[in-house]
Amino acid sequence: MTLIDAVYLLIFFHGMIMRRDFIHKIKSYLSFLKESDFIFLEKSTETSETGRKQESNSGDLRQIADEIACCAKCRLSQGRTQTVPGDGNPEANLVFVGEAPGYYEDRQGVPFVGAAGKLLDKLLSRIGMDRSQVFICNVIKCRPPDNRDPFPDEIEACEPYLLRQLEVLKPHVICALGRHAAQTLLKTDKGINALRGKFHLYHDIPLLPTLHPAAVLRSPGQLRDVEHDFDLISGKLKELGG
Repeated sequence: MTLIDAVYLLIFFHGMIMRRDFIHKIKSYLSFLKESDFIFLEKSTETSETGRKQESNSGDLRQIADEIACCAKCRLSQGRTQTVPGDGNPEANLVFVGEAPGYYEDRQGVPFVGAAGKLLDKLLSRIGMDRSQVFICNVIKCRPPDNRDPFPDEIEACEPYLLRQLEVLKPHVICALGRHAAQTLLKTDKGINALRGKFHLYHDIPLLPTLHPAAVLRSPGQLRDVEHDFDLISGKLKELGG
């Protein structure tokens, strides 16, 4: 039974009732029908569109992840345990891009799950955020042997996956974690210390390079610099309404 049918039926039976009593009975009757599952009220258009967008983003990201899982474009595919495409909120306003998976990431297929990941969680908590609100990925989707730096041809082979992920996500802010992520996205050979501490633009999206959490673990004195960068990220998100 539709809402219109229910109203017509009620009008037929209560056509002679006083107006105030009639309106009261309509409300009671519609509540009864809703509770009895005769009528299903649609969600707001805004909520429906948000759900469709999230579902679309999730599907697009899964498709990219499936392609990565089958990838054999470079030598890294030969030694991986699992690919590490990325993880997080498909509608994230903030995306972190790291360099490459490490030992634990290779085992679990999830980025930043080791000591560097725990530090990243603390930095997020410091600005009032957590992993459920962001998306985290790497330039390289397979672990390099012994955690060595990625070779240029490996970056070239993997970069298209990253660019497609960012195109799907369309975040308000990108944070490049470490030299390789910053240089890949900004197409520069400048070092991370020359790039960090200020925003750059990546396809009109504000991008802030900062030190990789693993580098901070090796040099704890640099933690204050990274905390400052995260404060900049928080401020930019608030400025952009994210």
